[in-house]
Amino acid sequence: MKQKLQQLLTQAGLQVSEDQQRQLLELVGLLDKWNKAYNLTSVRDPDAMLVRHILDSLVVSPHLEGTRFIDVGTGPGLPGLPLAIINPDKQFVLLDSLGKRIRFIRMAVHHLGLTNVEAVQSRVEAYRPEQKFDGVLSRAFASLDDMLSWCAHLPAPGGQFLALKGQYPELELQSLPAHLECHRVYPLTVPEQEGDRHLVVIQQASQ
Repeated sequence: MKQKLQQLLTQAGLQVSEDQQRQLLELVGLLDKWNKAYNLTSVRDPDAMLVRHILDSLVVSPHLEGTRFIDVGTGPGLPGLPLAIINPDKQFVLLDSLGKRIRFIRMAVHHLGLTNVEAVQSRVEAYRPEQKFDGVLSRAFASLDDMLSWCAHLPAPGGQFLALKGQYPELELQSLPAHLECHRVYPLTVPEQEGDRHLVVIQQASQ
């Protein structure tokens, strides 16, 4: 599996240290083990997890601007945990309303020795952080509209919304509220992943 991860990282053009690769593989092992008891993800095969969870999260890394991020509706820590592993200089809050997911994340953070992750169990609309975020990340929201309305209180001035989507969300982008604008849509290449992947970056509209 180590060789498989190295091959995928090379194909994706990502530089990841040996130590970080070890942590990513350990994370897959923990997901696989806990999944049997807690049903954290529908992906059962560890090799498939490498592609659909780890690489699918990591390809966002080159587009992270700033140092403080929140992963909203993180599930079992995706994309937040893989991103935190390869960005030890950035801080990540991983937010989910389901206790079993947060328990898994806290265990994984402890096991992997991560010092840049805080796991929070809360509904997003009830979470009021003292410090706002450079980037609000999500790969779990059904619609862009929901993400932007429920997470409106989370970005710092100049902060961005970073939404992981499948196909290019043309219709959703046509109905953005007036105070927001689409900064960029990045096509993402996930090796061995079928179907389109896009990262939609939305920010405050320029005055």
